[in-house]
Amino acid sequence: MNIKANKFRVAEGTLVDLDRWPTDVDPVYKSKHDYKAILDEHVSRLSALQQMLYSSGRHAVLLIFQAMDAAGKDGAIKHVMSGVNPQGCQVFSFKHPSARELEHDFLWRTTRNLPERGKIGIFNRSYYEEVLIVRVHPEILLSEGFSNAELANDAVWSERYRSINNLERHLSANGTRIVKFFLHLSKEEQRKRFLARIDEPQKNWKFSLADIEERRFWDSYMNAYSACLSATSKTAAPWYVVPADDKKNARLIISKIILETLDGLGLSYPATSDERRQELLAIRKQLAAPDEP
Repeated sequence: MNIKANKFRVAEGTLVDLDRWPTDVDPVYKSKHDYKAILDEHVSRLSALQQMLYSSGRHAVLLIFQAMDAAGKDGAIKHVMSGVNPQGCQVFSFKHPSARELEHDFLWRTTRNLPERGKIGIFNRSYYEEVLIVRVHPEILLSEGFSNAELANDAVWSERYRSINNLERHLSANGTRIVKFFLHLSKEEQRKRFLARIDEPQKNWKFSLADIEERRFWDSYMNAYSACLSATSKTAAPWYVVPADDKKNARLIISKIILETLDGLGLSYPATSDERRQELLAIRKQLAAPDEP
């Protein structure tokens, strides 16, 4: 089945209301076997394109994953990127900032881990946490050097959106292609996955009381995500709202979007100059001759 990636893209200037975006759509696969066949094809193509990206060294790709707990970010990264050469891919997960990180501006801890040209960088959560969880819990700003009076000032968020957009515009202008995924999970599906984490011993480690505490702020998070997607989905750094109630479906949609992104870079292996070709032919001649006893 053809996956229409643009169906999930947030066009620049769109006012996002996540209540109107589906968390579940018709599956793009017919069976479990079909899902595996499509994913294997996508992974194989991704591997080939990543090799060209690495060899040419002209572009970098930054993939950003954001979602509510249990939406499937880790699984999507694991399955979709399973065929990529580890030498050409870097994955960073951003949780609570350290004391050292809090001494810097809110973009510092992520920008120092940006991918260099030729590589794919993956941010499992990112600087967007600073306009998501921090917006839901503005008291966090106190640890970042803000005063009590500034906590209620909405200008904080518009300034942060501007900083993010400026950063991403700068990166895009300098060869980094940015693609951002919001895995859109329903509250009911999250409840089911939390129950599975409790009922299945091998998943107990994934669950904590903090997950339930954050679930109480569901509506606030949806409002924060809606505002963030509206303000920061740009042509050069788009957001994709991926329905995440079906993990397999989400993985196929994500892999197709990444494939289209890499295809859009017009990648190719570096051309060999005539001088270099002559050098290689001379070396080949030496190697083709049998070694003397």
